[in-house]
Amino acid sequence: MGAMTIQAERAKQFTAASANRTLPLVRMIVSDIVELYREVADRRDRLAAMERGRANAPVREGDPYREEVEQVQRVLEQDEERLKTFVAELNDLGVELKDPVMGLVDFPTSMNGQTAYLCWKLGEPEVAFWHGLDSGFAGRQPLPPRVNDHAV
Repeated sequence: MGAMTIQAERAKQFTAASANRTLPLVRMIVSDIVELYREVADRRDRLAAMERGRANAPVREGDPYREEVEQVQRVLEQDEERLKTFVAELNDLGVELKDPVMGLVDFPTSMNGQTAYLCWKLGEPEVAFWHGLDSGFAGRQPLPPRVNDHAV
């Protein structure tokens, strides 16, 4: 889902406190993304199975099976547009979606004078981790205690 990982504007920089203040809204949006992404993936699988099942069958006008496939395609397209809207909402906040399955997002920040990310995953109570630009989720580390209480 690389296309869904749209880079947020670099101008927005978060502190741990400001990231946590936006978390209630971010949590709602990310929750919607995770749920909808799962539905879209299931719908894609269902559509692929339907198309495989009828690969050699002749298609006739008014065929209820064809109508069902077209309906599933329409709903899939609508849901994909909704996903794009949710990602755009995050980007408007300055937040970057990193993984729609895990509900992983990054908040651009600065740590020790270097550009970095505050990292949060759906289910975590607060933004309490960070990582460098190139280390990603695997390289995330707990925020130092002083950073949790003050600006990064």
